[in-house]
Amino acid sequence: MAFQKLMYATIELSKKLDELTFSEPVTHVYNPLVYAWEPHRLYLEKYCTSPKKILFLGMNPGPFGMAQTGVPFGEINSVRDWLGIRGEVLEPKHMSPKRPVLGFNCKRSEVSGLRLWGFFKEKFNTPEAFAEKHYVHNYCPLLFSQIEEKNGRTTCKNLTPDNLPADQVRPLYEFCDDYLRLLVGYLQPAWLIGVGTFARARLKYVFPDGYNIGQILHPSPASPLANKGFSEIAEKQLREMGAWE
Repeated sequence: MAFQKLMYATIELSKKLDELTFSEPVTHVYNPLVYAWEPHRLYLEKYCTSPKKILFLGMNPGPFGMAQTGVPFGEINSVRDWLGIRGEVLEPKHMSPKRPVLGFNCKRSEVSGLRLWGFFKEKFNTPEAFAEKHYVHNYCPLLFSQIEEKNGRTTCKNLTPDNLPADQVRPLYEFCDDYLRLLVGYLQPAWLIGVGTFARARLKYVFPDGYNIGQILHPSPASPLANKGFSEIAEKQLREMGAWE
């Protein structure tokens, strides 16, 4: 499959996801494939133009990562200074002032992205060396938030797809599954690695056979294990499963 077909499929995925509607508990949905398309396109053009050995799959954007930069696990310094990606980031539709999108001007750091890309930087030094055999993708590109006003206080909760009612995620999963099949067909990886349990479960569902499927722990600060030393544990997991020699 030609790279241009993948680009077209990414744009079509963005359009399909933009047409979905969500109700409680979701109050706000951001689609960075629309408002942060420029840096996402640059990410594809720089790092997704050739077959890979390993595809790392995340879940969906964090509010200070891909939601700001359009890049999976897109902690701003990692994207700008290591991956070498910059680009115009617009405001999402129906943006909440309690969950602003400031693009590369955002001062908050996405810990998960800092840990994941920091791990790859530590092991490969340059993004080109990493991208020779590896690619990082988020299963779902949408950010879901629950922002509520109660008793004069505002609460902002980040929701993941597995937090949503089954009838709402069914079409979402169908679109994301189809794109994942296309991406894997394009990259032809020997290994599919879920970053966390959700991503591995989707890989097992979409590819019940024919691929080596593994999992590394999620680098989230909510994970006690990741807080003890994400890089060391993730490397050990990759070597023990045979994805890294």
